[in-house]
Amino acid sequence: MTHRSFTAASIIAVLIGSALLLTHLTPSADAQAGKAKAKRKAALSLNGASWVWLGKAAPDNDSGVMTKSFTVAGPIKSARVTGSCDNHMQVKLNGQTVLSSGAWERPVNANVTKQVKTGDNTIAATVRNDSGPAGFIFKLEVTLADGKTQVVQSDASWQVAAKGTEQARQVHVVAKYGGGPWGTLPKRPIGGDPTVFTAATVKDAINVPKGFEVELLYTVPKNTQGSWVAITALPDGRLVASDQGNKGLYYITPGKSADDTKVAKVPVNVSNAQGLLWAFDSLYANRNGGGLWRITDSNKDGELDHAEAIVPLKGGGEHGPHAVILTEDKKGLYIVGGNHTDIPPDLTGSRQPRNWGEDLLLPRQWDARGHARGKLAPGGWVARVSPDGKERVLYSNGFRNQYDIALNNHGDMFTFDSDMEWDFGTPWYRPTRVNHVTSGSEFGWRSGTGKWPAYYPDSLPAVVDIGPASPVGVLFGYGAKFPDKWHEALYVLDWTYGTIWAVHLKPNGSTYSGKVEEFVSGKPLPVTDATVGTDGAFYFTVGGRGTQSALYRVTYSGSVDLDAIGVVGSSTADKLRKIRRTLEEYHGVKHAGAVPNAWQHLGHGDRFIRYAARIAVESQPVNTWRAKALSETDPQALITAMVALARQGKSTDLNDALNALNRLELTELSEQQLLEALRAYQLVFIRLGKPNRAQQTQVVHKLDAIYPNESDDANAELVNLLVYLDAPTVVDKTMKLLANLKPTPKPKWATVLDRNNRYGGTAQKMLANMPPLRGIHYAFALRNVRFGWTIPQREQYFAFINSAAKHPGGASYAGFLNNIRKEALANASASERAAVKHLTGENLTPPPPFKVKPVTGPGEKWTVASASNAVGNSLKGRSFENGRNAFYATGCVKCHRFDGAGGAIGPDLSSVGNKFSHRDLLEAIIEPNKVISDQYQSHILETKDGDRYIGIVIENKDNGTVDIYTKDFDTKPITVKASEVDSKKPSPISQMPANLLDPLNKDEMLDLLAYLLSRGDSNAAYFK
Repeated sequence: MTHRSFTAASIIAVLIGSALLLTHLTPSADAQAGKAKAKRKAALSLNGASWVWLGKAAPDNDSGVMTKSFTVAGPIKSARVTGSCDNHMQVKLNGQTVLSSGAWERPVNANVTKQVKTGDNTIAATVRNDSGPAGFIFKLEVTLADGKTQVVQSDASWQVAAKGTEQARQVHVVAKYGGGPWGTLPKRPIGGDPTVFTAATVKDAINVPKGFEVELLYTVPKNTQGSWVAITALPDGRLVASDQGNKGLYYITPGKSADDTKVAKVPVNVSNAQGLLWAFDSLYANRNGGGLWRITDSNKDGELDHAEAIVPLKGGGEHGPHAVILTEDKKGLYIVGGNHTDIPPDLTGSRQPRNWGEDLLLPRQWDARGHARGKLAPGGWVARVSPDGKERVLYSNGFRNQYDIALNNHGDMFTFDSDMEWDFGTPWYRPTRVNHVTSGSEFGWRSGTGKWPAYYPDSLPAVVDIGPASPVGVLFGYGAKFPDKWHEALYVLDWTYGTIWAVHLKPNGSTYSGKVEEFVSGKPLPVTDATVGTDGAFYFTVGGRGTQSALYRVTYSGSVDLDAIGVVGSSTADKLRKIRRTLEEYHGVKHAGAVPNAWQHLGHGDRFIRYAARIAVESQPVNTWRAKALSETDPQALITAMVALARQGKSTDLNDALNALNRLELTELSEQQLLEALRAYQLVFIRLGKPNRAQQTQVVHKLDAIYPNESDDANAELVNLLVYLDAPTVVDKTMKLLANLKPTPKPKWATVLDRNNRYGGTAQKMLANMPPLRGIHYAFALRNVRFGWTIPQREQYFAFINSAAKHPGGASYAGFLNNIRKEALANASASERAAVKHLTGENLTPPPPFKVKPVTGPGEKWTVASASNAVGNSLKGRSFENGRNAFYATGCVKCHRFDGAGGAIGPDLSSVGNKFSHRDLLEAIIEPNKVISDQYQSHILETKDGDRYIGIVIENKDNGTVDIYTKDFDTKPITVKASEVDSKKPSPISQMPANLLDPLNKDEMLDLLAYLLSRGDSNAAYFK
């Protein structure tokens, strides 16, 4: 999972990511919350009830069914229930599930007026203990029409049938409520802060468009079945889901309701699949760290029993192997790998030439905090493999961490690629986006500052930009019994903000454009994957990173005629799509007809067709088309041909390629053509070599004449080229641009934040005070210039960096600015450094806007149970100021960015309130070793001299060293030579201290929790 970024502790592991939602069909989150609140009633007290169990002993994994029959004498006005179980329960009232829980510290409640009936009634509670103390407690209160009340509660009158037996016996009373190891539990209003919504609260808690219904089908027992992150449909109507960890695969037989939904383990030793598919009479599982596996029924008895690895993949974690789907011709498979996964070994082919490169004209800076340092092209990828895995052809690359892919009914592929939220506020930030994945395509992800702009001709643009998010599952609505609009939609799932989006696509030449609409959302609702069942229902899972998991079903309440829904076509789009696909047949293969057939399309007005034509040409020997490229006269075709020649030619082609580009009349080109021409110049220098003095002078003269330009994007590329070419005027011209910057407009995706208040403070604060993106780009380019500066220009330059640092940005924002300043200073003369000394000592990480005070205490040894018990309904009337102070005083700010401030090691926590319940958050803080994200896992590093270090390890491949960030966040990292490292292995101990909350008293702990959940909003309900 992407999840963008998809920690120093398990809290970090579960708190990464951010997202944006469009809310066209449903009320706002505040309106939904108000509606739900109006339906809530005070929680029913458990006073008078008893904790009961199957017997005096409580062995591990003990389970059974407790029952109680009762009679209601008259008409019913209302009825409520509450209960808890150490550790798991599912309570049915007259055959309908009314309560389910896996966390005894938080009793669950429900309104059961519709389930109770006049006359005889039966309660059946299926209970299970994991280990240690065991107990079940329950109360039902019925209010009759005449105002009298009737109470049924757990006591010695209940009966129990232990697992494996049929004979009922009296339950064992462990303790009265308030006694035993459990004490007094917090009351919680109906529809409060559930880990997973109950059947009784789901309709108020989860938003769907009018006419749709959502229901909870199954709550996953976390300790035995894990946390589900992948799901697929089987031909027989069942589903299969996979745990993210080692708990295995599970068959699911959906019932008419949660009561008759059945789950059973698949009897094979396969787990941690992030992609599942049924095809070729097999279940395929693309496993995190294990590659593609094929699971079959070896003895034809109807049961899957044999598993074998067929495509080994090197790489794992949340940027590891992901989806697997059926190809459009149904003869093979497409598999996906994130950018921390090497391309499949032993490729039998590639749709794109394999001479991948970073293709950066000016030196890159790696992420200021070390993420993906050293990760190079081709980045995230899609490959086509045969059913047995032996044929492996690379299909597309250049993604950051695309989790899933899907094919539309025209056979075109789409994905939802992640962003790098730490880059907020920088010109190289790219939002999450939906991409049309074509043959041989490249999407330009590069680590650190190296990400390509969408206009580069050697890559392809997005169909639609979403904004910050954590991409997970992707699918089309085909087969769902939904109306036409929703049946044809592309659904993309965002884990961070609990949203399933519907992307409505329409033809745009040979590709598509899209509009985004919210389909399902909830808080918390960490969606992971979805599938359409054979019954026409839409199923989705929640969970991931060890959080509580569940299965939901979405159906449409109206009538739908699926036979009346056909493939929507367009004669123009069909014609252009056919041209593109004809060209794609030449990708990766030598063909005599490729050059003549493709050449006519190098100047095509459709960018995807131009791209396909160029890859077709590049797939042929360069000596068959070099002369044709150099003699091309059409400006667009010439630009495209020079991109191809730069990528496939030799250093001896440098002069001819420059002469060809110099024939272009740059002022007569459209903006897109100018941008492509400037990129062609860059690629010629990057791939074919540095120009000599005469060539350099000629190109500088041509480019300097159009700099500055009316196009901001053109200025960004011109400054890069002129800095590279040591243009004598570049400093003066660029500093004038820097002095006259216009306010940075909000990005197009920012409008979604205006419509929804559920997003993290970092994005909100950045959009309210946009950093000078264009100016940062100019400063980034000019950091490489050693000569040609005046003292006033140097002062202006460093004053700009200090000014930019006052704007909010992502977790790496200040680090990038600091590194830009550092490199610029290294290129300054001694006199220049002395002149700007008063400007270059400023701390680019601003101090907090208030005085941090030590916590008051006295603290206590907080456990998940005691902290959950303390929460109760107490997250009302909390103190924003005290919570914020605790965030700083406890040291959270040293590792995490929150509300636009802080951050040195961990990710931004501003969106935590949208992903997790109180209990999940407390568990992540108090038990940090339980789930540790691979992206931020500490390692144990030993040197050849016998030194041993534990911490987050960052490899600096550019200078051959390794930095180790220890738990002492106030000290600088320890640096050792990479050649001296003897071993490195993951540490089972989180970087985050387990006793983080212990210095806090109850009020301070609650204030901190409220502050984290508030997303930095002092007006949040927690503080009222």
